[in-house]
Amino acid sequence: MADDRSNTADDAEAHVGPDGADPAADEMERLLAEFDTLAEAVDSPDERERVRSARRAAVAAANETAVFGRVIHGYDRGDLAEAFLGSVLFGVPMFVEGGTNEVGHFLAAHPVSLVGTILAAIGLVVGILYVADIQDVRVHEPLLGVFPRRLVGVLGVAFLTAAVVMTAWGRVDWARPVIAFSDIVVAFVPMSVGGALGDILPGS
Repeated sequence: MADDRSNTADDAEAHVGPDGADPAADEMERLLAEFDTLAEAVDSPDERERVRSARRAAVAAANETAVFGRVIHGYDRGDLAEAFLGSVLFGVPMFVEGGTNEVGHFLAAHPVSLVGTILAAIGLVVGILYVADIQDVRVHEPLLGVFPRRLVGVLGVAFLTAAVVMTAWGRVDWARPVIAFSDIVVAFVPMSVGGALGDILPGS
């Protein structure tokens, strides 16, 4: 039992965030301590081994579900790659669907709707990253001291991916730049959502 008891703090520590105050880690530590107490209370070696097996299974299950509830901070190339993959996944249907261009033509003729669509996309991404509590996303070294790097990265990757792919696939005509921009904005909306989800769901 000495090994099991010594591992209790180590197993729980793996779930503690940088601030050292993770309620989930406290709950895990209590659970592991109860397993250790139970193992000491039973007399049969077979029963004791069953308790230890259940303890190991609990630790494994906690590690598997740790994708959610992590503290996410910093922003690097890995996050950009995740945002890109999420954007592409949500963008492919928009690239091949003729309705994208129809909505784009409408937005080009209605500037207020165009601006509103852009603001709505930004609001959706802000909501996913910082409001919905899907993950505990921390702002790390904001650009110019104001703009969160993760927000700028997700929006920038989604918009650039939409512009490059739609241009390469002949879905926009840059001879009419306003319409081309509007078409890209239509694809950008779901792609920004996909980029935000792709960035934070792995819990990096």
